[in-house]
Amino acid sequence: MSKLYFKYGAMGSSKTAQALMCRFNYLQKGFDVFLFKPQADNRCVEGGIPLVSSRIGLKSECIEFSKDDSFLQLAKNYGIIKPASVIIIDEAQFMTRQQVNEIKEISQNLPVLCYGLLTNFKTELFEGSKRLVEIADSITEIKSVCKCGKKATVNARIINGKIADDGEEQFIGGDESYEGMCYSCFIKRKKQEKEN
Repeated sequence: MSKLYFKYGAMGSSKTAQALMCRFNYLQKGFDVFLFKPQADNRCVEGGIPLVSSRIGLKSECIEFSKDDSFLQLAKNYGIIKPASVIIIDEAQFMTRQQVNEIKEISQNLPVLCYGLLTNFKTELFEGSKRLVEIADSITEIKSVCKCGKKATVNARIINGKIADDGEEQFIGGDESYEGMCYSCFIKRKKQEKEN
């Protein structure tokens, strides 16, 4: 069914792996799948070809988009709006409000599945995630755990071994730069770091 889906989770919750498994499932069923990621996520490129890549080794070629791109125009350029097409967007939190509005319009004709973070390292909603929460037809949390065993809800940015309080919102990184934590561990560690 044509809907706009938002599947979110903290860092390390397997969002990208699930996006790639979803892609594989649609391909097996004969759908044309258009996989997108933000241009700013330049961590995985092979031979000049951008890839969406998960920590567990799954990867696929993708189409990059910038904050200036129109998804309506991209859909026309790639011939996406047709029967048996699906759009999957990784790192969806980096979309602009206008881009989310556009994919909502596209989702009236075909499924659009968005995977991303809900909040930034300051525990504030990303622009794209905020709009997705407001207008997605289906919102699903992909759960992950903190080191203590509780549900991870915070995307702590780690710089020089300590939790960062400031900096640019968009800073692409993986396990070396972020840690999914429960809120209790996040506050406790920040307090310990301030005391030391």
